[in-house]
Amino acid sequence: MRINADSTPLPAAWRGGVAALGNFDGLHRGHQAVLGQAAAEARRRGRPFAVITFEPHPRRFFKPDTPPFRLTPRAERRSLLSAMGVDLLIEMPFDAALAATSADAFIERYLHEAFGLSQVVVGYDYHFGHKRAGNADLLRRRGGELGFDLAVVDAFCLGDCEPEPVSSTQIRQALCAGEARRAADLLGHWWGITGTVVGGDQRGRTIGFPTANIQLGETLEPAFGVYAARTILPDGRVVDSVTNLGRRPTFDGQAVLLETYLFDFDGDLYGQSLRVELVERLRGERKFDGLDALKAQIAADCDTARALLADPAHARARLKPPHLGGVIDESDA
Repeated sequence: MRINADSTPLPAAWRGGVAALGNFDGLHRGHQAVLGQAAAEARRRGRPFAVITFEPHPRRFFKPDTPPFRLTPRAERRSLLSAMGVDLLIEMPFDAALAATSADAFIERYLHEAFGLSQVVVGYDYHFGHKRAGNADLLRRRGGELGFDLAVVDAFCLGDCEPEPVSSTQIRQALCAGEARRAADLLGHWWGITGTVVGGDQRGRTIGFPTANIQLGETLEPAFGVYAARTILPDGRVVDSVTNLGRRPTFDGQAVLLETYLFDFDGDLYGQSLRVELVERLRGERKFDGLDALKAQIAADCDTARALLADPAHARARLKPPHLGGVIDESDA
């Protein structure tokens, strides 16, 4: 996958592509429908399959002091889009100049002149440009004048679409409520936190439950507590785990930390990148009177997590990483 981390004009070989346009935070089922439509049309036309998005996320630009909210930080989104078969990723720098660009100017200056697109694909509710004044109607009208097509993808709904179509906001709300399984159903894949294992106080090792510790960085903080989880190692192995997310009140901790205990695993993970997928929240975070009470609760949490993760209803294969299968013909995948 070619990555352009700017808004400069594309070379001739990359012009004429079909581009999905949006923030794509989470790469949920609705996003996959938009990407699938763009991929199918790009293959039909024999043109590059492109994604146009923004860095930083516009919310971070307009509200720099807002708490971490990303479902998929930049590096993870790049990796997932590459695995989905995207040919070209354009990460437009979202700064004061872009924020002040009118919707009409955005279409002409970037979609037409800089990128030379043959088609744009957006979700039904996509807005863009200064004060979010641009929408699908403007894209369709200006595309007709400038020579590119538009495809608008309908809302993606689960069940009877109540209370609302799938959205990144809805998924954030589920995670902040500790509803990891509901978030996964909305996403269409298990949600996780990716990070580098950092050194800790090694207190877990002294009580028989050594953990790999990861800082969340710009990733959303879900509800604190203990989760049944799966840890994906750098070599691709998947290890059932129990994960604590929070401030460790028993030890008067302050910084938010993810600590995951890998079942039946013995190895040095310091400095390595892990992905911890949250499957189901077992309980909230709480302070214990002493180490014996903490050890007993961790042992009980491990038993609960093992049983839950062994249930076929929670199998990892039930919800696969973001993919376009089922959106485009498998024969084209």
